Amino acid sequence: MAYAHTNSKGTTYYLHSKGKMFFFSREVKEGALEAVPAGYTVVEMKTGMLALKKVQAEGTAAEASSEVQA
Repeated sequence: MAYAHTNSKGTTYYLHSKGKMFFFSREVKEGALEAVPAGYTVVEMKTGMLALKKVQAEGTAAEASSEVQA
């Protein structure tokens, strides 16, 4: 079963992949994924369209700010 996510407007989208490119579609098509890939999270744009966003490791932001200060 394809991964489904319903946005705030009530529209259900299904997650697909073509190689390294991920996208949401209203219909289940070839390339449908069963889960969100590791390291990603689903976010909703102001328009209601869904997208995947890379999750930043918690230590990464702290390390970057300490390097800037040094």
